[in-house]
Amino acid sequence: MKTFKILSALIFLGILSSQAQDTRDIRVHDPVVAKEGDTYYLFNTGKGIGVYSSKDLKDWKPEPSVFTEKPAWTDSVVPNFKNHIWAPDIIKKDSTWYLYYSVSAFAKNTSAIGVATNKTLNPKDPDYKWTDQGIVIRSIPNRDMWNAIDPNVIYDKEGTPWMAFGSFWNGLKMVKLSEELTQIAEPQEWYTIASRKRSFGIPSEDPGDAALEAPFIFKKGNWYYQFLSWDLCCRAEKSTYKVVVGRSKQVTGPYVDKDGKSLNEGGGTLLLQGNKNWYGAGHNSVYNFDGKDYMFFHAYDANDKGAPKLGIKEVKWKNGWPSVEPMNEQIK
Repeated sequence: MKTFKILSALIFLGILSSQAQDTRDIRVHDPVVAKEGDTYYLFNTGKGIGVYSSKDLKDWKPEPSVFTEKPAWTDSVVPNFKNHIWAPDIIKKDSTWYLYYSVSAFAKNTSAIGVATNKTLNPKDPDYKWTDQGIVIRSIPNRDMWNAIDPNVIYDKEGTPWMAFGSFWNGLKMVKLSEELTQIAEPQEWYTIASRKRSFGIPSEDPGDAALEAPFIFKKGNWYYQFLSWDLCCRAEKSTYKVVVGRSKQVTGPYVDKDGKSLNEGGGTLLLQGNKNWYGAGHNSVYNFDGKDYMFFHAYDANDKGAPKLGIKEVKWKNGWPSVEPMNEQIK
């Protein structure tokens, strides 16, 4: 009887409940994914950076957050920072994982991108420990007309690491990283990789109305594809987020859309958008896992109020351009 009561209590608390451990409808912002061994790890915006794991990209189990306490330097960028860390990115170099993340004051370019490292993504591994490496890049109002959030790191065909990033202001940027992946390379190389025309001037403390953010660069064949999000995120049923794409033979651009229009001049071929069932589909990442290309993103469920949910779609290719199935009643 005593054993039965203990078991019942554990189930009630969710410790042994499959519903609490595994779910298809996980709520995330800004998902990025890595695979280690036979397990996928999903990182997302949230307190200390949220983490989920899965064996099949369908059932997801919550894992410990990356940071139990905010990195020590964050208050110097955003005073009284609340440990709500935005838009991570994950990449592996040799035997080390590098997790990039954003610290920002909402709707301001008072922002910075930091990086933490780990030898493994498995919390049960004895070597599991996230070590913060500090600031990689920082944007400051009245100095910078770009916003240091939404990082994405890619190696070009010569093996050089680059970071794409940005949100609103005068566009999305790309900068060369050092071989250590923890700072900007010297001498510095900067590029604008996407921009939209603002309808008014460019005061440095105002993000403006040229809404674009979250670049993600994916190499396929001889092309680099830049996926990015247009319009407004994080407004539930008022979200107008959508994913567009352009491509370039060089990682630094110029990127052009299917019609040949430069992404630096407002170009972008529409790839995914919401509908009456799903609002604000965007902030995507793209990977090849086991021979298939997948796009991960978030979107608001019109029939289930609350935070957005994880979306996963297989990416198909035709004449050198990606496509995904339109949004329907199911997000996957």
